[in-house]
Amino acid sequence: MDIVIAGCGDLGIETGLRFAARGHRVTGLRRRAELVPAPIVGRAVDLRQEVPRIEPGTDVVVVAVAAGSREVDEYRATYVDGLRNVLDGIAASGSDPRLVVVSSTAVYDVDDGSAVTEDTPAVASTPTSEVLLDAEALLRSRAPGAVLARLSGVYGPGRERLVDQVRNGTARRSSGTSPHTNRIHRDDAAAALVHLATLDDPAPTYLVTDDEPVRLDDVYTFLAAELGAPEPPRAEASGRQAGGDKRLSNALLRSTGWAPRYPSFREGYRAVLAGEGTRHP
Repeated sequence: MDIVIAGCGDLGIETGLRFAARGHRVTGLRRRAELVPAPIVGRAVDLRQEVPRIEPGTDVVVVAVAAGSREVDEYRATYVDGLRNVLDGIAASGSDPRLVVVSSTAVYDVDDGSAVTEDTPAVASTPTSEVLLDAEALLRSRAPGAVLARLSGVYGPGRERLVDQVRNGTARRSSGTSPHTNRIHRDDAAAALVHLATLDDPAPTYLVTDDEPVRLDDVYTFLAAELGAPEPPRAEASGRQAGGDKRLSNALLRSTGWAPRYPSFREGYRAVLAGEGTRHP
């Protein structure tokens, strides 16, 4: 098959390498094509401003763009304008590929610790999540058969924010009950994107997350024990937690045959701390 990865950063590269390992021809679109590793064929394009060339007969397009900052204008240029340009490129090619687009579970404004599934209404609570919903609406209007993959917090090689906080002593546990956090190892996220791109009769939307929503304090305590570091001290919570408090379910994705290699943060962070996996540029 001919595969295009639109947004060939860390997650896009890992996804493309998995397609290539299956014997598929993979093209990666990125502003700096020299950062795209073989056997992926890198093509220089700024998706925020350019309509990419999509070859006729392309079988799969995975859109995995990532904003360089949390500025609203950067989000809109990346997720809305970038997606529109990819859709224009597909339309110009005459292709009818399976289209898989990465979004975020930040579109769920839930802060009471309740369970969230694909049926939970998506309601923006921040300017950036509103942009994500605008991008999703654009996708539905232009490509109603596309698959939307809403990812929880991605961690892995080079994505070690919580580890760094525990190491440098800046981590703080909540003074009360900490919110739930939902995570997915980068390698499991990439495997899910490949799986969804090749799945017969997929649903319109999937939550891509591991098996175990967990309270953030429990992650900090676990990492401190693994690192041999002091348990982070408690601090007063500063208002509403970013990201709210929700427990994401991967039941629909699991029902399709996908299973995470790292079913919880324990296995995943142990692999990170052991230096397993590759950090992609």
